[in-house]
Amino acid sequence: MSLNRIKIESLARVEGHGGITVDFKDGELSKVTVDIHEGPRLLETIAQGRVPSEVVSLTCRICAICTLSHRYAALRAMEKALEIEVPPKVRLMRDLMHCGEMIESHALHVFLLALPDYLGYPSAVHMAPEYLEDVQAGLRVKRFGVRLMELTAARSIHGENPVIGGFGRYPSKSELLRFKYEAESLIPDAERGVEILRNLRQPTYMEEGMTFMCTKPEHDRYGWVADRILVSNGQEFNAWDYHKLTNERVVPHSMAKRSRFQDKPYFVGALARFNLLGERLDGVAGEHFRRCYNLSWIRNPMYNNVAQAIETVWALEEAPRIIDKLLTHEEDPAIVAPSRDKGAGSAAVEAPRGTLYHHYEIAEGRVVHTDIITPTAQFLDMMESHIRVAAKNLTDEGDTDNIELKLEMVARAYDPCISCATHLVKVRGL
Repeated sequence: MSLNRIKIESLARVEGHGGITVDFKDGELSKVTVDIHEGPRLLETIAQGRVPSEVVSLTCRICAICTLSHRYAALRAMEKALEIEVPPKVRLMRDLMHCGEMIESHALHVFLLALPDYLGYPSAVHMAPEYLEDVQAGLRVKRFGVRLMELTAARSIHGENPVIGGFGRYPSKSELLRFKYEAESLIPDAERGVEILRNLRQPTYMEEGMTFMCTKPEHDRYGWVADRILVSNGQEFNAWDYHKLTNERVVPHSMAKRSRFQDKPYFVGALARFNLLGERLDGVAGEHFRRCYNLSWIRNPMYNNVAQAIETVWALEEAPRIIDKLLTHEEDPAIVAPSRDKGAGSAAVEAPRGTLYHHYEIAEGRVVHTDIITPTAQFLDMMESHIRVAAKNLTDEGDTDNIELKLEMVARAYDPCISCATHLVKVRGL
């Protein structure tokens, strides 16, 4: 590290390619940037002129990790645009597939990407000799999430079974019961992640107040899908008004857009969901939340790791509840056809990393406008702000040993999905 610059060329153990630059001038911190180098995918433009069913399969390919969250959001937005009301069994199946993605993504991040930092190892492989049972537990939970996605979506990545108006195939009763039993049996494995993180000291060098944002389910229970958006200042918005929340802009050092709410950075993700809806958690997950939660959760992004660990437990409890409800619907509903070929629709879904928005406009059966705003594109400003506080505090205190790792830990706590965030950048003036 030079006294003039800290440069992390490539963030390790995150999805996509990004880095961190911290500049100093005359011994004072002058500039901090989270640099996103990932190439844009241009999917919003590619979607124009295609039929809605094709676009649903296209836009979920923004990412291979959050693929079902993207598909879920695209389906909801398209169905609003085409005035399609799906039967209760379809909604239950979508919630079940959503559990699979949350379980897989969170287990990957908590056990294999975040824990090595806390325990002093460069990777989960290096961690395994001393923490073999914990690594194996994480892999079992992750594998179950993958299989649950395969059951509901037909593939673990870019599954085509969920379609506009319904599903192509529904799992059998015996398949559902087998997954119900397995989900219940894996709860102790997921609790290992909670217990390890709960008993570790969370670093505080990056603490700064945050604004939180997440979807607000209509019922009183915890959940990940809604038409209302809740902000920690007490305001609520319709998902249709997502532009008022996200206010996208472009910055020179990033191939991903940035978002601010009322000109301030904000946080989306498991920590936001727990700060805004945590009291709704029930079962074993609710017990863990009430035992772990403290006021630092409103200032310290490192608690996002704990929130993801608890949310994994909740998803393993929620999946059997959904399966019980699915089993009360013996008949498999037919795919609902659209009642019109034009319209506009917006949808908000909680992806593992935070609130995801899809918006589509359709004319004469073709998509004419697409807008997708990902969680990572929303929280990059907040991440940059926490890294700035961390760099200043650590250098002011002369605590510069392993400072690159300490700054990377702040970034990894957000669990960024850089690939999702770089779907489009508009360049003007050429």
